[in-house]
Amino acid sequence: MTFLNMYGWLFCTIAMVGDLAVSLILSMFYNGYSSAKMSISALGNPKSPVRVPFNLWMIVEGLLFLAAIPVIYSCYNSVSGGLTIVLVVFVAAFAVGACIFTGFFSVNESKDVVTTASKIHGAGSAIGFMLFLFVPLLLAILSFKGSETAFGVISVICFVISLAFFVLFVMSDKPEFKNTFIQNEGLWQRLNLIFMYLPLIIISVKKLLA
Repeated sequence: MTFLNMYGWLFCTIAMVGDLAVSLILSMFYNGYSSAKMSISALGNPKSPVRVPFNLWMIVEGLLFLAAIPVIYSCYNSVSGGLTIVLVVFVAAFAVGACIFTGFFSVNESKDVVTTASKIHGAGSAIGFMLFLFVPLLLAILSFKGSETAFGVISVICFVISLAFFVLFVMSDKPEFKNTFIQNEGLWQRLNLIFMYLPLIIISVKKLLA
């Protein structure tokens, strides 16, 4: 493995593991914050005591994802150039829309308060999440084309599970599910992220250990 490849996969791993770990750590310093009921981006709202480190981390996370794109592209380009371009575009959209935009444009503590920043955040995050949702599926197709059947199956399973949690995440905000178990927005978002990230984490760790 070349020096640049090693750091590319390392950046990718740090971005994904850090997304979950940093939000968990910062939540401990935010009284009244519920990891089960509140979204990760709520940690960066203007009234949050951890808004500065959280927003800085989100910008760094996005930059780490962008820095990892060359190694992701080089890993799969020989299998299918077209699918690989779609894959890296989806990762880049997530890096910018769901990470960097989150760092610059914060949501408010209450969803009833809508500002220009929260609108930009909402649009960027929604687009980024919806596109990254299909990353495991793209990895599955590329794996099947590259005769890596076992990993392809794992990626398909991760896609199905992450899709289910994404649906629950979207439903959690609906008035009809208020005061029900489905309202656990933060829980569904974190579980969605775990299974969206898992195939790429497996690849990254595998490449780092090779």
